[in-house]
Amino acid sequence: MLSRISVGRQLGLAFGMVVVLVLVLAVTAWSRMAAMHQDFESLVDTTLPALTALGEANDKLQLVRISELKHLAALNMPSKDREEVVVKAAVKELDAALARYKASSGAQADPALQANLATAIGKFHALRGTFFQMSNSAAGAEGERAMEASDFFDGPSQQVYQAAYQALQKLWQDQLNQAEQDKARGRQAVVQANLVLAGVTVASVLLSIALAWLISRHLLRQLGGQPAEVAALATSISQADLSSVVQLRPGDERSVVFAMARMQASLTQIVQSIRQGADGVATASSEIAQGNHDLSARTEHQASALEQTAASMEELSATVKQNADSARSANQLALSASAVAIRGGEVVGKVVDTMQGINQSSRKIADIISVIDGIAFQTNILALNAAVEAARAGEQGRGFAVVASEVRSLASRSADAAKEIKLLIAASVQRVEQGVSLVDQAGSTMAEVVGSIRKVTEIMGEISTASSEQSTGVSQIGEAVTQMDQVNQQNAALVEQMAAAASGLKGQASDLVQVVSVFTLGADPAPTAVVATATPVRGLTMAYS
Repeated sequence: MLSRISVGRQLGLAFGMVVVLVLVLAVTAWSRMAAMHQDFESLVDTTLPALTALGEANDKLQLVRISELKHLAALNMPSKDREEVVVKAAVKELDAALARYKASSGAQADPALQANLATAIGKFHALRGTFFQMSNSAAGAEGERAMEASDFFDGPSQQVYQAAYQALQKLWQDQLNQAEQDKARGRQAVVQANLVLAGVTVASVLLSIALAWLISRHLLRQLGGQPAEVAALATSISQADLSSVVQLRPGDERSVVFAMARMQASLTQIVQSIRQGADGVATASSEIAQGNHDLSARTEHQASALEQTAASMEELSATVKQNADSARSANQLALSASAVAIRGGEVVGKVVDTMQGINQSSRKIADIISVIDGIAFQTNILALNAAVEAARAGEQGRGFAVVASEVRSLASRSADAAKEIKLLIAASVQRVEQGVSLVDQAGSTMAEVVGSIRKVTEIMGEISTASSEQSTGVSQIGEAVTQMDQVNQQNAALVEQMAAAASGLKGQASDLVQVVSVFTLGADPAPTAVVATATPVRGLTMAYS
């Protein structure tokens, strides 16, 4: 049952039981003390005030009787008046004491006795007026009145006083008996409380002893031996001595000693494995360090080559950039020439249009000259006809013949001039036609020049674009080479760090071998070191992000 509970819970359970027993003891003691305190308070707060009130009533009753006697013995009225005041004051105090008794919670006497006392006190007060009259009448008198007052005091007044006094004494005795009963109950409660406390205390002690024995016995079983033996075994293990022989009890498979024995065996195997692994790590780290040194040298050589490549790429980038600038300048000049050629083509086109207009105008002039030639021919015919008619008219037509001769001469000259103009116009038209043909050829040639210049401009634009792209590409290649150079330098630094880490690992492996060598493994054979075979480094592949 206890084997399923942890040690902490067992101890907690044991101390919890002890605490519970202490609490039970404390609660029992508290409850008994509370009961006794309640009885004591009842005695102090109820019974004692009731007895005190009855005692004061008894004293005041006797004071009233003594004052009445003094009133009877007084010889003059002033003395009797003073005593009467004393009697009345004592009567008030008596009534007040009886009232306190009735008002107190401790008035537990027989109700019949309380009623008897009230009746007797009432009768005692009822005769007081008669007593004062008879006593006052006997003031300064002798003989029969004094005797009557004395007989009344010793007779009826004394009887009611005795009745009141006896009733008060009976009530006092009954109340005192009640107090004695309360006292007896208190003593019995004290005895019972002592018995209960003694029983609970004995039970607590016995249960605590039983729990201590059970838990200590179970703890020894869990330890598997005495605490000193367990401490000695733990000390030997902590001092790296794994050769101790552990004596286990028969059937012990759950104790701390059994667990430490298993731990010692496991540590022995672990230390043997660590020794073998440490030797292997030392050998492998040495070869890794050598390989890292070789890799560092090759990485530095590669970094130097990349630096030269980066410098060459920077020069090539400058040359390509200059070519791109020149291509852009040539492209601008080609664009300007193309614009000039286009404007020249437009001018040639206008010249062609003008020459065609001149050609058409020359043809129209030739047509007009032909008309003038026809008119001159007709005029010549008309002049010839006029000369014939003038010849027929004789002398009368001689003047008209002269005019006709002049008109004919003018028509002849006009015809000759028209012929010459026609020849000139024909030559001019022929030249204009040749000029138009040449202008047409010049326009075609200019169109071909404009087309060629456009193609040259397009080619120069493509060359400029290609040069810009080539410059951008070369710049990117240069940046990539620069980044490769930086990465290679970082890789070189990392390789140096790896070499330093490998050297540190080699030192740590040596330290580990020395640390593991402090363990004493008894008669076990020394472990054989496993030597790792290192593969030479033939190449280097690195990735950088």
